[in-house]
Amino acid sequence: MEVGIKSFEDLRVYQLSFRLALQIHQLTQNFPEYERYELGQQLRKAAVSIPLNIVEGYGRQSAKAEFKHFVRNALGSCNEVVVLLKLAKELGYVQDDELAKQYDELGKQLYKLREVWK
Repeated sequence: MEVGIKSFEDLRVYQLSFRLALQIHQLTQNFPEYERYELGQQLRKAAVSIPLNIVEGYGRQSAKAEFKHFVRNALGSCNEVVVLLKLAKELGYVQDDELAKQYDELGKQLYKLREVWK
């Protein structure tokens, strides 16, 4: 475990993923009504899955392989969000790539965390 980490809330990847999940929820409220239950729901589920996997993995941190498994799941959900945001942009529901770029950065951080966790 990293020095100074007392709970999952101390992990920067958790903090960022939680903040981004909130932004996804706000963003999808502006989708057309029919898309809130299609693309919007899928986006919300994938976005929320990231901090939830981090939290679940942190709870099993004593088993290094289990923690890394949950971080890998979070990374998969992160990649899913990036693709869904690109779809939303192509459909005209998202105006820029800013959130996708932030999720791309989060993915890099998750990958690094998985590689360096002791």
